[in-house]
Amino acid sequence: MTSRATEIHPLAYVAPAARLGQGVRVGPFCTVGPDVELGDGVTLHSHVNVDGHTSIGARSEVFPFASIGTAPQDLSYKGEPTTASIGEDCVIRESVTINRGTPKTGATVLGDRCFLMAYAHVAHDCRVGNNVIFANAATLGGHVKVGDYVFLGGLCAVHQFTRIGDFAMVGGVTGVKDDVIPYGMAFGANGTSGELIGLNVVGMKRRGLSRDDVRTVRACYETLFYGVGTFAERLADATAAYRDHPAAGRLIAFIEAGEKRPVMMAAPKKTRVAGTGPTAADE
Repeated sequence: MTSRATEIHPLAYVAPAARLGQGVRVGPFCTVGPDVELGDGVTLHSHVNVDGHTSIGARSEVFPFASIGTAPQDLSYKGEPTTASIGEDCVIRESVTINRGTPKTGATVLGDRCFLMAYAHVAHDCRVGNNVIFANAATLGGHVKVGDYVFLGGLCAVHQFTRIGDFAMVGGVTGVKDDVIPYGMAFGANGTSGELIGLNVVGMKRRGLSRDDVRTVRACYETLFYGVGTFAERLADATAAYRDHPAAGRLIAFIEAGEKRPVMMAAPKKTRVAGTGPTAADE
C-alpha cells in the first residue's frame, strides 16, 4: 500500500528542522517549532501551536487552538531544554494546553489513546498513563501522576504532586488534593475537596475483572476505610489479607508508594452516591 503524503497548508509555519513522519497533515495557521517531532499520520487542524522539544505519537489528532509543549507555568523555569511527549492515537480537542517539564523531572508525559476534551490542562512534569479521559476543562497541577484508564470529570482540579491510581474516576467540579486509590471514585460537592464515595465497579468490569475480583477489592476497601482502628492499623490488616491478590493488592501497593500527599479518605457510608459503590449485584 502506498504511504500517504505529508500535507502542509500554505498558511501554516513548520520550522525546517522539525521532523515529520509520513502522512502528517498540518492545517492552516498552525505553528510547529524546530525541535518538534510528529509521528506518522498525525493531524493538526487549524491554529494548533506545537513548541519546544515535543513529540506527538502516530495517528494522534489535535484540534484548533490547542497549545502543546509550551514553557511551564512555573516561576523557577529559566528556559532549560525540557520535553513534552504525547503518545499514539490520542485525541486532543479545542484549546487544550499541555506544558513541557521543568528541570525538576525534565518531562511531561501523556500516554497512548488518551482523549482530552476542550480546555483540559496538563501542567509541567505530569505523567499521565494510557487510555485516560479528560472531560471538558479538567485540570492537572504540576507533577501529578495519573494511572491507566482514569476518567477525570469536567472542571475538576487536581492539586500538584497528587497521584490518581489506575481505573479511578474523579467527578465533575471536584477538587482533588489527596491521592485517589486505584478503582476509587472521588466526588466533591460544588467544587469542594473530594472524598471517596465507593468503587468504580463499572470500570472494573469493563477492564475484565471477575465478580470474585470485584468482591475481593470491595473487601479490601472496606477493611481500609471502614475497619477497626487507626488507618495505619487498618492498612496492616488489609496488607496481611490482600497484598498477594492481583487486583486488591494494587490498592496496598499504591498506598505504600505514597509520596507528598495523603490518601483520600472515604465518606461516611450514609453519604455514598446511589449507584456508585459495589452492590449486592456485584457479589
